Amino acid sequence: MDAADDDLEPEPQLPLVGVGPWPGGPDAWPTDPRYDRELLAAGDARNVVDRFRYWTVEAIVAELDTHRHGFSVAIENWQHDMNIGSIVRTANAFLAETVHIVGRKRWNKRGAMVTDRYQHIVHHDSIDELIAFARETGRAIVAVDNVPGSVEVGSFAFPERCILLFGQEGPGLTPEAVAAADAVVEIRQFGSTRSLNAGAAAAIVMHQWIEQHAG
Repeated sequence: MDAADDDLEPEPQLPLVGVGPWPGGPDAWPTDPRYDRELLAAGDARNVVDRFRYWTVEAIVAELDTHRHGFSVAIENWQHDMNIGSIVRTANAFLAETVHIVGRKRWNKRGAMVTDRYQHIVHHDSIDELIAFARETGRAIVAVDNVPGSVEVGSFAFPERCILLFGQEGPGLTPEAVAAADAVVEIRQFGSTRSLNAGAAAAIVMHQWIEQHAG
């Protein structure tokens, strides 16, 4: 996982979430090396599921790596979009293989709720770098945008190994990204708004992949 500019940001302490110190004190602590002694002593209020309580970050990542899914997520980051953090959090929830940040390396992490610590994140300076990676590793690029020629996401058969490519809130994907994609999908809409929130759209598309390959 790439080092980030604000990796030292403290873990949000959510109310009424987590557990206190391990019952019984140090004499009762488990000897499994996956457990974090500081968390055993102080309690664990992190934004993790209960099975990972008291585990070190490294142990959690190692466990997730044993069964990550075949899709990755890529996000164009030309405008420091605040939705990127939300997309990273969703990618973690659906156990994406990797998140690729294309463009600016620094991104707004607030919406990620520190889930980026448990998610492999790779940076690419340009869309051309992402395309080269996809071709070298045999991954199809599935772009998500409501542009002419897009396929409705509910009728699209997702490749098992693919990169789901999302654009910026507002302008959407760059023309270069759309042109490079092996397929472009869109989410059917019925109201007056021109587009969905980028974070919401990403969640819908990732879940569609899950329905087809991990349901």
